[in-house]
Amino acid sequence: MRLIVPFIISLFAAAPALADTPCGGSFSGFVNDLKQEAIAKGHSRTSVESFFASVRQDPKTLRADRSQGVFQKPFLEFSQMLISANRINVGRQKARQHAATFDAVERQYGVSRGVLLAFWGFETDYGAFQGDYNTLNSLVTLAHDCRRPWLFRPQVFAALTLYERGNFDPRTTTGAWAGEIGMVQMLPADILENGVDGDGDGKVSLKTSPQDALMSGANMLRDLGWRKNEPWLQEVVVPADLDWAKSGLDQTMPAAQWAKLGVRPRQGQVANLPASLLLPQGRKGPAFLVYPNFRVFFEWNRSFVYVTTAAYFATRLEGAPVYDRGNPDPGLSGAQMKQLQQKLRARGHDVGGVDGILGAKTRDAVQKEQIRLGLPADAWPTPTLLSRL
Repeated sequence: MRLIVPFIISLFAAAPALADTPCGGSFSGFVNDLKQEAIAKGHSRTSVESFFASVRQDPKTLRADRSQGVFQKPFLEFSQMLISANRINVGRQKARQHAATFDAVERQYGVSRGVLLAFWGFETDYGAFQGDYNTLNSLVTLAHDCRRPWLFRPQVFAALTLYERGNFDPRTTTGAWAGEIGMVQMLPADILENGVDGDGDGKVSLKTSPQDALMSGANMLRDLGWRKNEPWLQEVVVPADLDWAKSGLDQTMPAAQWAKLGVRPRQGQVANLPASLLLPQGRKGPAFLVYPNFRVFFEWNRSFVYVTTAAYFATRLEGAPVYDRGNPDPGLSGAQMKQLQQKLRARGHDVGGVDGILGAKTRDAVQKEQIRLGLPADAWPTPTLLSRL
């Protein structure tokens, strides 16, 4: 099954108040406001008029933005949807085909090839499907929409700068529904800041050059805080009597301390780094130690289940075994998850929104309530927890 899930890149990091970013109203009036702001920023009127001449509101983009129910799936189901034998085989073939580029990336940026292969594979099936949405239409449509205008409005002006440099055609440039372009799906502002001419032809061509795409992706990861030549995730075996309240991304201790508690890797040795114990489906499911680089994945995408799956896929591409799926307790349906989030919110927890998605904030709130109720505090919500609340 093909499932391409575009990454919303790093600009989630610091969102200003919604009122600070203009949005809504008539679409034509909104475009006129963008034009005036662009001219005020120093772009020529001729360039601005030419850039916006073909722009249209795109209802398909809005439908795609509202239809992200796939993130409600638990880790085991989600990861099995995205990680196929074919994706692994093609990824390893790409690693051999572009070995010289990956060697250069690892020397220059310290980003392991498995990480870039995972992004390349998940976002575009290694360049085979890069999206067919008109990029300018998507960006302006999402900037006009009042759900996340602070994210997309700056991207419109970044695309204008790319256009003025001859690297963006407002009529023909296409990509993902959220405005990302190329094999590793980068937003215009990230292309401006981190684009690299990896093949030495004098251009940054993320749609057609694997060398450019991979070097640019690695450069962006470094800018997002990637620590050179360090691991990011490692599957482990955990003792049945562990204090589960120590698990979770907000709990960190040296990996050696985890080893003293009986946490041991399924393969290799634990790194001499601070680590958190991640239990995507609770104490009876797969278990991972995650290191500082794991958190950089969240600067690329904010979905907990997607980040965990991408990080695990990267280890598989580098030879890690298939995870021990265990036998997790039954979880909640999407409707039940929304009920849970409503109950958690009523108790004063910040769950980040009642959306049926088990994200990091909901997991943190679940763990706090499990501790309060005397349940195993593994952050995995079950029908038992829902009924106890």
